[in-house]
Amino acid sequence: MIRLISWLPAVLLAFALAGCNDEANPKSRSSKPRSSLTPDQRDAEILGREIFDLVDRAIDYRGSHMGRPAANLPLMGVESLTSVTVRRVVNVQREPVVTVAFRQTGGREIVSCRGDPQILEDHSLHGRFTIMCTANTGAQRPIEVGESPEP
Repeated sequence: MIRLISWLPAVLLAFALAGCNDEANPKSRSSKPRSSLTPDQRDAEILGREIFDLVDRAIDYRGSHMGRPAANLPLMGVESLTSVTVRRVVNVQREPVVTVAFRQTGGREIVSCRGDPQILEDHSLHGRFTIMCTANTGAQRPIEVGESPEP
């Protein structure tokens, strides 16, 4: 029995280390390096991360308040202004639509983006999601953000 106990920690350690293989873990895959992204994609990625977090919080709020959506960001415990962005939430048929815009738009290709709860489902299924973004020219177009697809 003592022999069994003496090699058991070594076996457990080996299994633990085998589970730390980066290639086996899909979450360890990073998206493209920031330098390889186009300026509009880089701006959309920044806004997309904030939109995703805020939509997730808005859905959480609605779920914990008997289906009643948050009327504004402070009700969710979130500031509407950061040092870089302005954030807004509106409810369309009890579904939150979050808009995030850069406060300083000089030098930005994309000035604002918006997203709804569909991005949560898209992200959980594909690792990426599409948000509607407004360029500095005023043109609107969908941009896909999130983890890069496998090559």
